[in-house]
Amino acid sequence: MLIDQYNQVKKNVQEACKRAGRDPREVTIIAVSKTKPLSMIEELRKEKVMDFGENKVQELKEKYEQISWPVRWHLIGHLQTNKVKYIVDKAALIHSVDSLKLAKQIDKEAVKHNITEVPVLVQVNFAHEDTKFGLDTSEVMETIQEISTLPHVKIKGLMQIAPFVENPEENRPYFAAMKQLSVDIKEKNFDNVDMSILSMGMTNDYEIAVEEGSTMVRVGTGIFGERNYNI
Repeated sequence: MLIDQYNQVKKNVQEACKRAGRDPREVTIIAVSKTKPLSMIEELRKEKVMDFGENKVQELKEKYEQISWPVRWHLIGHLQTNKVKYIVDKAALIHSVDSLKLAKQIDKEAVKHNITEVPVLVQVNFAHEDTKFGLDTSEVMETIQEISTLPHVKIKGLMQIAPFVENPEENRPYFAAMKQLSVDIKEKNFDNVDMSILSMGMTNDYEIAVEEGSTMVRVGTGIFGERNYNI
């Protein structure tokens, strides 16, 4: 059953917190439901699982409209400026803000939808991978300062997609550096910015991420099994 797999992830998170001397209540598990049918989400929702992650705007929008009970939807995939209008009032948290241009569009659409505050995370590309989105570390401070002036966008922390590696230990330095970056940003005391969320760690490396300070892990395969990309 899905809830058994979810509970195993929860147990692993608790053990990682124990190793790091952290409170497990600090960590939110996001069940990454991309490409998965609504029935699987409903099954977990009945077990009081509330946080689900989607990569694509269209899929999040459709599931948001069709689900029988409300959940907290997280947009974890790349967001194009022309798609902001479809999810600005539906996502509890946008994890993937990677430019001032995108943040400005979110601010603009928030006004149109009469939303006072849209919570977002700033995506950082620590590994400098060409295949991944996210700000270069050298751009982060300046971009956060600029986004912080937008009245309807609230930066809640940072998000990282670490490299896919066989040995998750290889990603520990990226997670540790991300935690340090969040501390450095917090010390700047930017208005309208808090660093309460660190979204990092996926199925293959979330335990390492938790040990290094992650407060949100994005787990898909570990809960739902392998994805079907043919649907």
